Amino acid sequence: MVNKRPRSQELTPAELEIMQIVWECESCFVNDILAQIPEPKPAYNTVSTIVRILETKGYLAHKAYGRSHEYYPIVDRESYTRDYMTNVLNNFFGGSASRMVSFLSSNDSISLEETNEILEMLKK
Repeated sequence: MVNKRPRSQELTPAELEIMQIVWECESCFVNDILAQIPEPKPAYNTVSTIVRILETKGYLAHKAYGRSHEYYPIVDRESYTRDYMTNVLNNFFGGSASRMVSFLSSNDSISLEETNEILEMLKK
């Protein structure tokens, strides 16, 4: 069952943590997700609730096996990352990649090595 509602652009930190696990597993049950979360682990019901929210938001779908549900992503990691970064670019830098790179480099967020890698990518 695929949810037809438009998905929200951003995930909360807890939702993103669970999506990272589901993207890695490709399909999993709530217990599988819970096993991948580091200590201190949230309660089973907390993870189950977040998974259902992700399904409502249009990021996950499930296959039912009786009362158990196997969840799988319907939004891939690359699509989410692209949408998220486009929003950051538009909301904070007026859609200008050069303004974003300037911001990152002025805050020592980009090393000289990374700057050279970026220049090589742009040349291609």
